[in-house]
Formats: sequence, C-alpha cells, structure tokens
Amino acid sequence: MKSEPQCFSFADLKRAPGQITCWDGVRNYQARNLLRDEVRIGDGVLFYHSSIPVPAIVGLARVMRAGYPDPSARDPRSEHFDPRAGDENPIWWAVDIQYDTEIVRPLTREMLRGHPVLEKMDVLRKGNRLSVQPVTAEQWEAVLQLSQVRDQSTYQTSRGRV
Repeated sequence: MKSEPQCFSFADLKRAPGQITCWDGVRNYQARNLLRDEVRIGDGVLFYHSSIPVPAIVGLARVMRAGYPDPSARDPRSEHFDPRAGDENPIWWAVDIQYDTEIVRPLTREMLRGHPVLEKMDVLRKGNRLSVQPVTAEQWEAVLQLSQVRDQSTYQTSRGRV
C-alpha cells in the first residue's frame, strides 16, 4: 500500500489509536477491486512511502478488517466525498490495517530493482500509480528476508500480499 508521508505516514499509523487505521480514499477502480475482492483479514501489508526523494518500503502492517464500503465516500466533509456513493451503491471500498513492524533500513526502489525476485514488482513499473497493488507470495518472502524481519513465521505465505 502506497502513501505519501505528508498525507499519511507509517509513523502516523504507529501513533493511531490501537495502531489501526481505515485505509480509505482509494479512488481507482483497479485498487478498489483489490480492496473489495482480494484483501483478507490477516494479510500482510508492505507500507510504501511515495512522492519523496527516495521512495521505499518502510514498514509492515496487517489487515484487521476486510473490505467494506468506504465511509469517506459518503461524508460530504471529506476530501474523498463522492455524491454517487450510497448505501445501495457504495462504489468505493476501504480496509482497516494495523501497524506491525518498522523496517530499520527502508527498502528503496533501487534495492528492489537489484533483487531477482523483486525486480518485477508492480510498484516498480513505469507509470503505475496505484495506491494498492498485489504482491506475490514469493515477493512477500523476499521482502521479509531483505528487510531482516526477525519473526517471519507470523505471516501467512499461501498467497500473495498487498
């Protein structure tokens, strides 16, 4: 999941009540479909800081609540308000994620490109600006190894992650 740190950073997630936040405001249909149809409770999340001098994966989080209608789409005070969204037609979806682990040495694009398993990650494709992107199980494992996260056994490995 990508976020501009000036909008919402990994440190913001760590400071959130219970270290949990609603991942809302996604306004791309492909990313929306991932949130609605693919993301499940317990899935691991690679938290990626974008739009900074050195974009990088900076931490790990976990999905605590699977896809549900994005409340910001129905809130006229929200910058993500969409007057087309309603109870019968939610249009946009959100998930809840929880802070897990900070990556001590952020994994930069250069580092990802230099790894044979990670060089084809969606986040590295030119022009790909999606805030939610799939990660294969093999890529997930490679990121865990590269990030030197100590307890890798707590993460499911049967399918890719986001």
